[in-house]
Amino acid sequence: MTTSDDRFHIACPSCGAVNRVAAGRAGDGPVCGTCKQPLFIGRPVELTEASFDQHVGRSDIPVVVDFWAPWCAPCRMMAPAFEQAAARLEPGVRLAKVNTEQSPSLAARFGIRSIPTLAVFRGGREVARQLGALSGPQLLQWIQANTG
Repeated sequence: MTTSDDRFHIACPSCGAVNRVAAGRAGDGPVCGTCKQPLFIGRPVELTEASFDQHVGRSDIPVVVDFWAPWCAPCRMMAPAFEQAAARLEPGVRLAKVNTEQSPSLAARFGIRSIPTLAVFRGGREVARQLGALSGPQLLQWIQANTG
């Protein structure tokens, strides 16, 4: 999670600017150096084709992405648990959502064939994948097992 000087990079959920945060201060409500908005918002960050690489590729903390679509009943069923997980796991893990209807090229790029699909990224690389909806406890357990 941390670099040699005990700082990590995280993209701002509001403006996308990459910020360096002292690991020991991550829980102190750091704000973006550019737009002054909170870096950790306690809910999933909505990613698009334009913002995906900035958030996933430039983050030093694990990013868990939920690939979903509005018409998908299991996606909608899992959404509250995903929201609660974001509130519980930040600042150690960033949770994000990609609407595959609005960002079809991201779905194609990562070979998303069914939704919901969860993927864990570290340093821009996918390191774990889960197909299908999970309950709240299952979701937390899976995220912790794949990001810890």
